Amino acid sequence: MPGTKPHWEEEEDVLVEDDIGSGSPGRIIVYNDDHNTFEWVIQCFMEVLKHTSEQAEQLSLMIHFKGKATVKTGPVDELRPLCEALLDRGLSAELDEGE
Repeated sequence: MPGTKPHWEEEEDVLVEDDIGSGSPGRIIVYNDDHNTFEWVIQCFMEVLKHTSEQAEQLSLMIHFKGKATVKTGPVDELRPLCEALLDRGLSAELDEGE
């Protein structure tokens, strides 16, 4: 029929990230420990990783119940100083540089 749209036509959102040569992808993993409080971990995630309080709280609960969680992903050269800052604050963190 003229003037009607076909029902198979769909819009698709595509996220495009610019590759500016900022390094290979990686992730920061934080492990559960017996000496850091929830409050301290949440504060560290908010200050160092710029997470919202909700994100930081959810991640701290995941770490507590699952033993570890990926708390940040991105280029390795951007993650390295963030991981070092978490380590300096006493968190059990590591940088997984992938392959």
